[in-house]
Amino acid sequence: MGNNGRVTRPASTRAARLDQVCAAAVEVARDAITEVEPTDVGDHLRAVAEGDRVVTHYFECRLAGYLGWRWAVTVTRVPRSRHVTVCETVLLPGSDALLAPGWVPWQERLKPGDLGPGDLLPTPPDDERLTPGYLLSDDPAVEEISWELGLGRPRVLSREGRAEAAQRWYDGDHGPSAPISVGAPAAARCGTCGFYLPLAGALRQNFGACGNFYAPDDGRVVSADHGCGAHSETLVDAAEPPVDELPTVYDDSAVEAVTVSRAPGSVAAAEPAEPYGHP
Repeated sequence: MGNNGRVTRPASTRAARLDQVCAAAVEVARDAITEVEPTDVGDHLRAVAEGDRVVTHYFECRLAGYLGWRWAVTVTRVPRSRHVTVCETVLLPGSDALLAPGWVPWQERLKPGDLGPGDLLPTPPDDERLTPGYLLSDDPAVEEISWELGLGRPRVLSREGRAEAAQRWYDGDHGPSAPISVGAPAAARCGTCGFYLPLAGALRQNFGACGNFYAPDDGRVVSADHGCGAHSETLVDAAEPPVDELPTVYDDSAVEAVTVSRAPGSVAAAEPAEPYGHP
């Protein structure tokens, strides 16, 4: 048997040819934009072939707030007919159009501090940070309390939840890289401070709460290698610095005359001496 060659042909990939009748229907396309005033439709930009006898006309958009947008009107005609009909009209953004940011679910838009008094923040049932309380949480302190009471919390932090919280605390304002910690003495670390209250469970090794009334982190969770100037073992030398006393200098090489006033009735120097009744 001889070679019969390929029995199928690849699909044609030729570009659509611009239909001249549809391309000339610029005014038909312009008149199809009825959603706005005629002054909001600008100059004709171009005509693009979408398929056989299907052409899209693009017009400049002059609507306020739609800089870079364009009107797109698609027209077509039936074979052997010179009558053009409108398929659709739409407003599309151009390459330099001003677009609104993409929609983000509200759970992903929340940031620390957004929750105010009276606000409710429901936790999704499939939150990976939590695990049912009756399952093992890999945290001995949590499991001990749950089994002792018999009725633990419905959900507790999972391993992922604890890791996420620990990393957030460590990288935040209460970790070792915080400005107040960097400026503190190298030995003034929270893990060796008497005001440091270690957390329970798996986080005990690295985190605790500050109990120093005068510390800026009072009542907050801090890392063990965080630090500040209010460390319990910070000692400041209170001794006063010595004062250099200058020697006393007496200048007796000159005499300064000082006038002394006399009170009324005093004896003048020129008056004769008074007799005292004895020789």
